[in-house]
Amino acid sequence: MNELEREIAELIVQALSLEVRPEDIDPMAPLYGDEYGLDSIDMLEIAVAVSTRYGVELRSDDVESKNVFASLRALSNHVAEHRTQ
Repeated sequence: MNELEREIAELIVQALSLEVRPEDIDPMAPLYGDEYGLDSIDMLEIAVAVSTRYGVELRSDDVESKNVFASLRALSNHVAEHRTQ
C-alpha cells in the first residue's frame, strides 16, 4: 500500500466509522459489496470525504464512477490524477 492509499484508507475508515484498521484494507479488494459490506450510501460518503480532502469531484451519475470505486487502488489512482489539493 502506498502513502496515498494509506491516506485514503484512513479517510474511508474515519468517514464511515468502520471497525477495520486502515492498513487492513486490501488495496485491490472491491470497495463496494461483500468484503467490507459497503453500499451506495457509503460510496456517496466516501465521494464527499474525498472531494473535501483532495478537491476531486466524484459524481454518482458518472459512468466512470463504477471503475473509480472498484478498489482502494483505483480510487487512489483517480485521486492522484485529478487532485487539486
